[in-house]
Amino acid sequence: MHPPPQIKIPATYMRGGTSKGVFFSLTDLPAAAQVPGPERDAILLRAIGSPDPYGKQIDGMGNGSSSTSKSVILSKSQRPDHDVDYLFGQVAIDKAFVDWSGNCGNLSAAVGPFAIRNGFLDSSRVPYDGIATVRIWQVNINKTIIAHVPIVAGEVQETGDFELDGVTFPAAEVQLEFIDPADEGDDASGGAMFPTGNLIDQLEVPGLGPLSATMINAGIPTIFVNAKDIGYTGTELQDQINNDAKALAMFEALRAHGAMRMGLIRDPAEAAGRQHTPKIAFVAPPQEYTASSGKRVPATEIDLLVRALSMGKLHHAMMGTASVAIATAAAIPGTLVNLAAGGGSREAVRFGHPSGTLRVGAQAQLINGQWTVTKAIMSRSARILMHGWIHVPGSVLKRRAS
Repeated sequence: MHPPPQIKIPATYMRGGTSKGVFFSLTDLPAAAQVPGPERDAILLRAIGSPDPYGKQIDGMGNGSSSTSKSVILSKSQRPDHDVDYLFGQVAIDKAFVDWSGNCGNLSAAVGPFAIRNGFLDSSRVPYDGIATVRIWQVNINKTIIAHVPIVAGEVQETGDFELDGVTFPAAEVQLEFIDPADEGDDASGGAMFPTGNLIDQLEVPGLGPLSATMINAGIPTIFVNAKDIGYTGTELQDQINNDAKALAMFEALRAHGAMRMGLIRDPAEAAGRQHTPKIAFVAPPQEYTASSGKRVPATEIDLLVRALSMGKLHHAMMGTASVAIATAAAIPGTLVNLAAGGGSREAVRFGHPSGTLRVGAQAQLINGQWTVTKAIMSRSARILMHGWIHVPGSVLKRRAS
């Protein structure tokens, strides 16, 4: 008996910010995958090339890193005053697991251009020349993102001179506004913006002792610690962390115990099934360093240093959602991020990451003793890399159906 033939699914391979992912229209997926469940996960895993014990995803569209093992499902929005519903799936590389617990801020930059090209906006909303405003409902975290997409001659502009450290070539700038980015205690958030009620907590981690930590739900749940408290400077590049198994185990222990304190999990062992969230990051005051490209980053050009891990590895630049958390925490006096940047009130910071620098902003205010953030702002770029069909062995669905 011959195995079933491959099925082909319309798809677009896009770069958004410093990430890449496979984008699908919901209605283009096989019927069984148009709703959440094992069939959907199986298709995304096979499309990306997971699980792969070799860690390379050779038999799929992934590229063996958390920045490229991503999938997006988009549809016309079912919510008032929104244009597109955006669902993000972080595909594990070595496990048969798709994490739906958070957003990808980098790929958010590609959602608006995709929505415009696929007719999710009425043509009257797209200028012949100018900026199209796309209101995005982020399904994973129940938040609004507003994308400002440049349009030239009625088409999405992709090329331009906007440079983003961590991306080799310049492109057109897409400005993103993350509206009310702090969580408000729903099931997805695990709590309020500061789930413990404190700007700084003492986090008890076996083998490390108590560590000062700022734990925040903004953009994505994130745990910040001081670089010096864990033996780092904040100038580290990927190989210095990712080639050190002991360091990676330490960061995972930190992440697991922080997730417990944030109310996201009940036991450290549960962290293995929630790889995408929370993020773990370490911060330090500004100092000069050499970025992964070889470029020197002077201390005078940045407000602080930040390094963050995603899916168990140090990120080559900075996750977009973690950038929102950085902007929010920096805007609130007394957090570790704010103190690393010199303290005081601020609406924007430029931080140094392994690939260079990034400027982010947030508007925060203290109301009735509680900090609130109305929006966080950053710029990214996006570009179509390939448009066509993803081919997935038909046995994926057949096996699931049996």
